[in-house]
Amino acid sequence: MSHEYYRRGRNWFTAIGVLFSVMAGIALIRQLLIWGPEFVGEFLLNGEITNEKISMAMLGFGIFMIALGFRKHEQKR
Repeated sequence: MSHEYYRRGRNWFTAIGVLFSVMAGIALIRQLLIWGPEFVGEFLLNGEITNEKISMAMLGFGIFMIALGFRKHEQKR
């Protein structure tokens, strides 16, 4: 294995990001199957705090954590 890619993406940032993204995806797919795309779109755009908005925030946070997990680190000597 090259020293350039040592443990790249194998840290807790990436693990938490994947966890949040998978859970948000499951919640959104479940809501789409139960309510349909019209209602989910309506729930995303209304003024109340709904499960769909929380799921979208979780998805955004998960992607942010995955991006943090893949940033380059300086090698400690």
